[in-house]
Amino acid sequence: MIFRTILLAGSFAVVGAVAPAAESFRQLSGPEIKRRFAGMEFTDEVHWALVFRRDGDLASFEMGAAGKGTWRVEKNELCLQYGGEGRRCHEVWVSGNNVQLRSEGRLPEDGVLEKPRPRPAR
Repeated sequence: MIFRTILLAGSFAVVGAVAPAAESFRQLSGPEIKRRFAGMEFTDEVHWALVFRRDGDLASFEMGAAGKGTWRVEKNELCLQYGGEGRRCHEVWVSGNNVQLRSEGRLPEDGVLEKPRPRPAR
């Protein structure tokens, strides 16, 4: 948040707060999902990351454990299969580089989409 201030006898007084314009989330179409995710990493930047390889392979990194799986776009949903959860499909909503994977009956999975980070080979 950006603050406007006035100098009063050596101290600062907050006159008013000006918030930057918030971008709203919008849903991606199937072709947009493919373009945005291929070759990228979806992550919370701390605990987990999913790396979307261009060939449909998926690399997962969760709390130091590496895994493998697959990804594909079906209609307007991103479908993932990795770990023991089976295949799950999600609507993809974006606002800038912020991403939400939304599925009916579940809380959204929030993260950012960025270029993959280098990771040690295992």
